[in-house]
Order: sequence, then C-alpha cells, then structure tokens
Amino acid sequence: MSEDTFISHLIELRDRLLRTLIAVGIVFVALFPFAADLYDLLARPLMSALPEGSKMIATGVVTPFLVPVKVVALVAFAIALPYVLYQAWAFVAPGLYAHEKRLVVPLVVVSTALFFLGVAFCYFFVFGLVFDFVHKIAPKSISVAPDIENYLNFVITLFLAFGVTFEVPIVVIILTRMGVVSIEQLRNVRPYFIVGAFVISAIVTPPDVLSQLLLAIPMCILFEVGLFAARFFGRPPQAVDEYGEAPPEAGEKGRDPTG
Repeated sequence: MSEDTFISHLIELRDRLLRTLIAVGIVFVALFPFAADLYDLLARPLMSALPEGSKMIATGVVTPFLVPVKVVALVAFAIALPYVLYQAWAFVAPGLYAHEKRLVVPLVVVSTALFFLGVAFCYFFVFGLVFDFVHKIAPKSISVAPDIENYLNFVITLFLAFGVTFEVPIVVIILTRMGVVSIEQLRNVRPYFIVGAFVISAIVTPPDVLSQLLLAIPMCILFEVGLFAARFFGRPPQAVDEYGEAPPEAGEKGRDPTG
C-alpha cells in the first residue's frame, strides 16, 4: 500500500513538473520574437551611463543569439512563476495541517512580491547609481565596451542578491514563528547581523563602496522590518506542542504527528 502511494506521488510530481515546463515553454515561445528587445531593455541602465554612441560587444560566435535567448528564458520563468508556485502548492498542500495551509499561502505570495520588489529596486535605482558612479570615475583615455554575456551574468548576480535580500523579513518571521529563535535573541544579534550584511554585500557586489552600501543598508532596514512584523505574526511559545506544531483549532483535521 505504501509503495502504491509513493508511486502515485511520483506520478503526480511528474505531471506537475510537466505542466510547469509547458507553461514556461508557452511563455518562452510567445516572447522569443522579442528577445533582442528584451536584452536592450535589460541593458538600458548601463547604456544610459555610457557616452552617447557606445555599444556593447560580443566575443563569442553564437553569443549574440544565446544571450538574448537566456534573457527570454528568465523572463518567461518570471512571468510563469505564479503558475509554478501554484503547482508546487497543489503538490504539498494535502500533507499540511489546516493552520499551515493558511500560513503558507500568504508567505508564498508576500515572499514572491518581495523578491520581485528587490529586483525592481536593483534595476530602477541601484543600476543607475552604480553604473553612473563607475563610469564617471573611469579614466577618460579608455573606451568602455562591456561584453554582453559578462553583463548578463553581472545582472543576474545582482538581481538574485537584491531579491534574496528583500526576503529577510520573511525569514525573520518564519524563524520566530517556528520557535527557532525569539525576537529578543534576534535583537541581541543585531550588531552581528549588521557586520554580516556588509560582509555579504562586499562578496556579492562589485568592488565599489556604493553598490555595497546599496545592498547592506536595505538588508539592515529589512531586518528591522522583520523584527517589527514578527511581533504580530510570530507564534507565541505556548502555541507550540512537543512536535513543534501548533495544536489544531476546533473543527480542524490535523494529521497524526507520529505517522
């Protein structure tokens, strides 16, 4: 019986992964004719900081084709992300408590929104300041011609860095709600978190002070936001049982913790 259940779960997982790939593929095909335009849009913050008439270069033979295709794939996944998350939710939902279901959905929605907010903050605010700063202090005797693939890798790195940074409040809320740490403990480690924020920003950002500050300062602010939000959404200690779960409310059907 357990083997049949395991096989049925694998089949369901396969079907949901297939649906996810089909959804991303449909969006990809729809956007493919606009691959060059999407890359130009992605490169706009850099091109705005360069002298008029400057262009980027491609050092590989097929790079002018592959790099825009990568951009289309990333944009397609981002557009299809709500459907991807729905498929993930539909797969795990039957194994969750009722109170967990009520918690997971808002967390997924808010964390997704925060991630894209971090990406937007990076694109519309950080890139403009960083590129303008870097090219203003560059020697006038050089001709700047960035490689399109290097630029894409740079952009993806910073998008991920800022997107994950904006997840800090969610991480704080989850840790406090699960009882891993208390709000008081997080307040006590605040100085260490600030130091860690600047260390992380120094590692993942370009070696200039401006971009490091633009990542570290929001990280510290969002940590404080998470502490504030945890006061309202953190689980009280008495609501956690010996299995680390909140007891089911009246009328809820909870699963057996031992099974």
